[in-house]
Amino acid sequence: MISDRNIRSPKVRVKSGGSRTPAQKRWLERQLNDPYVARAKREGWRSRAAYKLIEIDEKYHLLKPGARVADLGAAPGGWSQVAAKRVGAAEGRGRVVAIDLLDMPSVPGVDFLTLDFLDPEAPDRLKAMLGGEADLVLSDMAANATGHRQTDHLRIMALAEAAAEFAREVLRPGGGFLCKVLRGGTEGTLLAALKQDFAQVRHIKPAASRSDSAELYLLATGFRHASR
Repeated sequence: MISDRNIRSPKVRVKSGGSRTPAQKRWLERQLNDPYVARAKREGWRSRAAYKLIEIDEKYHLLKPGARVADLGAAPGGWSQVAAKRVGAAEGRGRVVAIDLLDMPSVPGVDFLTLDFLDPEAPDRLKAMLGGEADLVLSDMAANATGHRQTDHLRIMALAEAAAEFAREVLRPGGGFLCKVLRGGTEGTLLAALKQDFAQVRHIKPAASRSDSAELYLLATGFRHASR
């Protein structure tokens, strides 16, 4: 189990003044004092988000050698790194395809597409890159925050629902789907829909997900939808 115990350093404070806004100052302080950010830099992961997927995979064993994986909203590449390493993509034993509207430096074993996942062309292009049914669809997609809680919630849920629809189209029987959501009323609608097509659906809050964040993950396993 991942833990930040014994890896904390003395708290860093950012000086006020200059061109930084108070919000930027708070964000920078949080980054500088986040043990997962420091650990990711030491261990070669592109983002602290890598530890969320590592923790989930250690518990639920989603990333099996030889698996085909789609990573939606992949930049800067932390989840793609973890997926490629665990399925053996760099050695040709598995396949990882990734997409983001932001460019991403190459990851060994990962085929990357720079495109908005909501672009009408995106699903078919990803399917062609996969070259067959997927074992796992990952989505850490998040819309840019507006600061308005209800608006932000609706925007991230729209992305989660689009990712779930894609998962239904590409997953093999028994496959899995993991996506980011925010706490709020409408994720219950997505939860109910996923329960129709998957044997098990659960909420997960990994230790690497900040405790003050409304972020949660939905994990659906045992895909069983027969018709497409």
